[in-house]
Amino acid sequence: MTLDEIKNLIDRSLFAEIGYTDESGRQNIRKTFCVWHKGLGSHLISTNTDSSHIQTLLKNDNVCIYFSDDKTFEGVCLFGKAVIHFDRKYKELLWNEGDEKYYPKGIDDEDYCILEIVAETGRYYRYDGKGDLTHEDISKYDDGNEYENGYDKVSASME
Repeated sequence: MTLDEIKNLIDRSLFAEIGYTDESGRQNIRKTFCVWHKGLGSHLISTNTDSSHIQTLLKNDNVCIYFSDDKTFEGVCLFGKAVIHFDRKYKELLWNEGDEKYYPKGIDDEDYCILEIVAETGRYYRYDGKGDLTHEDISKYDDGNEYENGYDKVSASME
């Protein structure tokens, strides 16, 4: 897969699985809605501050994120670090009308935060092979990129 094909896979996935190890040493996976990306290396997810995965990631920031397309048998797993954002800049970026039902106090709700997964390396899979993504591959691809909503990009290309 080319880096552009991997980025296209990430954009059209809509959901991703995040993996981490909890305080008891157990492996955990959470399926999340994830459409905000900065190239291949940074991914944003809105979530609850008091959720178990955020509480764990505040103590141990090792994380992976997996994007896939079951129809085309493609997947990419990115390994890196979790950064938890509480600042309004990130919260506003991901805020949607109707989010008040999850966060009644609005954007400034203390139970609302943004999980950023910053990829350092990765591995991709497809019906025709597999391969590794190095830190250099990801950094070079991401250079100069800003956060964008992958869902909006995919939806616009289907119109």
